[in-house]
Amino acid sequence: MKSRINRLKIVLAEQQKTNKWLAKHLDKSQVTISRWCTNDQQPSLYDLVRVAKALDVDVRELIEPTKM
Repeated sequence: MKSRINRLKIVLAEQQKTNKWLAKHLDKSQVTISRWCTNDQQPSLYDLVRVAKALDVDVRELIEPTKM
């Protein structure tokens, strides 16, 4: 079972935004965004900060907590 590292798919859904919207906003391919959303690949810290700014959220909202 693949572990979830980021919450990008969840945050996009909460904001009713699509992978296509984010890809266009970040000038990335839709395939890249899809891989991030499925946790097959992880964005760099630089890209994660850009995602947070695009979605107007704290970058910590995009990452699964390691402790509760």
